[in-house]
Amino acid sequence: MIPAKIRHAFDTGIILTIGLEGCLWGFTREGWERFAEKLSSLPVGMANARALMRLFFSQAVDGSMDKQGRVLVPDNLRDYADLDGEVVIVGVGDHIEIWSPERWEAFKAAQHAQLEQMAEALADFGI
Repeated sequence: MIPAKIRHAFDTGIILTIGLEGCLWGFTREGWERFAEKLSSLPVGMANARALMRLFFSQAVDGSMDKQGRVLVPDNLRDYADLDGEVVIVGVGDHIEIWSPERWEAFKAAQHAQLEQMAEALADFGI
């Protein structure tokens, strides 16, 4: 179920695809178009670029919300993200992430343990 405070952003639909660290990514149509454009601009001569394009595009599904804000997640994406029942939805700038509660807690714990090192590594970017 998409949280009520952000449902309006997905009125025209939601594009779901695999994400990183074992979650799913959900984009508005406009957000997906921007992401797809960036992916498509990667150099096709690079194996990693081709692999990313194949994975993100081949797993993408066009969905919609029902009146209660629920979105049907296909089995292949549910399996990828280990979703079974409740989920955690995290807003990440231009998209949402959909996590199994167990994976989200494990991810947070691992990242909290490295917070200082991440901050130092990103210092060059003005953060």
